[in-house]
Amino acid sequence: MTTDGQGPAIQAHGVSKVFRGPPDVRALDDVSVTIHKNEFFTLLGPSGCGKTTLLRLIAGFEHPTGGHITLNGQEISHLPPYRRPVNTVFQNYALFPHLSVADNIAFGLQMQGKPKDEVARTVDEMLKLVQMEELKARRTSEISGGQQQRVALARALAPHPEVLLLDEPLSALDLKLRKEMQIELKRLQSETGITFIFVTHDQEEALTMSDRVAVMSSGRILQIGSPRDIYQHPAERFVANFIGESNFLSGELDGEGQVQLQGYQVSGSVPDGVAPGPVTVLVRPEHARISIDGAGIAAKVAEIVYFGTDTHYHLALESGERFIARRQNAPDIETPFGQGDLVRLTFAEGATQVMRD
Repeated sequence: MTTDGQGPAIQAHGVSKVFRGPPDVRALDDVSVTIHKNEFFTLLGPSGCGKTTLLRLIAGFEHPTGGHITLNGQEISHLPPYRRPVNTVFQNYALFPHLSVADNIAFGLQMQGKPKDEVARTVDEMLKLVQMEELKARRTSEISGGQQQRVALARALAPHPEVLLLDEPLSALDLKLRKEMQIELKRLQSETGITFIFVTHDQEEALTMSDRVAVMSSGRILQIGSPRDIYQHPAERFVANFIGESNFLSGELDGEGQVQLQGYQVSGSVPDGVAPGPVTVLVRPEHARISIDGAGIAAKVAEIVYFGTDTHYHLALESGERFIARRQNAPDIETPFGQGDLVRLTFAEGATQVMRD
């Protein structure tokens, strides 16, 4: 098998997984997805949505109840893990604390019976790749969590797998280190050209690193697309609500395809097939504008929350609905609005989206 080109690496065809009870639990329900070679692909969703189950099926730790999985066109659904050119980085890293960094990286290669000179050469390459050369003799119990994560990545990459599976590997890191490792993971994927399949419930991780994202819920894939597509054009309300902050307002779609919100006409997208009448409209907080007077929807500032980079204004609309508008902060400029102020709410051109039921 090779990883040249941009064709399919992993393909799941109508895959289901039922864990027998009682009661039976359907963890995956008719899942089909194609993951390309050299792609950073993320499975995103809440706990229990099936993303880790799908990862374990690809790894060979579980077998599908129905459907099948191929790797580079070859059936792997029931192959044992050791016969798949796939490696996994687990949430807890699973390092050997009594071994050095270099010995941890070498372990898998030694188990494969690789020649000593090849093992040594590969370990040096991996240490350089993850920038750990100076710590190669240190025991993994004596290094930081971020450094342990790098060692786990190096060990998984050392056999040059065709697919690397990552099961929420950043969840144990603090916020600053997690952000640094997001960039580091993307660099490693780009430099190695290996297909990465990443599992997370963290939307920021998915948006930051991925070429494409699959949003999952209740054992099904709801939408697949680039981070920008998923964020800007969510296919349904669950996706919109899970990716980023969202405002949902009640509106009216007229026969000309125009949307009215409390008598104010808004500009945005309307999916094909949506009938005139009551609709739900999505607006992201950063696409809203508030002013003291002028045209727009009447609102009252109920609460102001300062976040450093921006400020969130919680607005109470005359309809009784709530809305959050986000305004980026500028140096040495105080907020022009106060709690209790009466304001007008407008939206950027094309910012609204009618959601399907």
